[in-house]
Amino acid sequence: MKRLLLISLLITGLFANENVDKALEYIKKKEFKQARILLEKESKKGDAKAQLNLGLMYANGQGVKQDYKKAIELWEKSAKQGDAEAQYGLGVMYIEGKGVKQDYKKAVELFQKSADQGFSAAQYNLGLRYVNGQGVKQDYKKAVEFFQKSADQGDVEAQYNLGFMYFKGLGIKQDYKKAKEYWQKSANQGYAVAQYNLGLIYYLGVEGIKQDYRKAKELWLKSADQGLAQAQRNLNILCSEHSWVCNQ
Repeated sequence: MKRLLLISLLITGLFANENVDKALEYIKKKEFKQARILLEKESKKGDAKAQLNLGLMYANGQGVKQDYKKAIELWEKSAKQGDAEAQYGLGVMYIEGKGVKQDYKKAVELFQKSADQGFSAAQYNLGLRYVNGQGVKQDYKKAVEFFQKSADQGDVEAQYNLGFMYFKGLGIKQDYKKAKEYWQKSANQGYAVAQYNLGLIYYLGVEGIKQDYRKAKELWLKSADQGLAQAQRNLNILCSEHSWVCNQ
């Protein structure tokens, strides 16, 4: 139940800056030198999106030597202007201890600011902090709250983890049908672990969900195709026990 990624969102925002727009086009073409020149120019003028995206270039080593401290410096400027993506990126750095000393409380503070603006990745990662008790007191109900907000925006891992909370009855009343619903949403987006777990509940036939070996096979095939070893092992067991399913 962990996912921390620096997301190269490359968003220009509501008030577009022509030079930032050009820089983002350069980045899409992998013409990083031209992008850096434009973003540095606009960053010095205080443009929050330029600071965000120049920080991403330093964080990812795109056209510049990878430099987490420089990325943090730029994101701090952007975050102070209220940029949700920069707040999220800073939070990730504090979680992973890249360019700064690891500090879960500071990460939670930044994730909260970003989540308050509706940024899905921040909501999801804030939910993880409440599950794991990192920087906050462990609180499954709060975790469910933030997973729900992120899942409603289509976040594949939030949907998976919300399904897990329903399946286990963590912070919310146990509900296998709800677990299935959210795992199905996640599986539909190609998330291998959701496909695997969804296949498992069809294989077992848990309360309120009819046993269906064909559906289990279909889902485990999708999961196995993505390299999930346990899905392949379960397929082998299924085909050994119920060869008629695999022969069709």
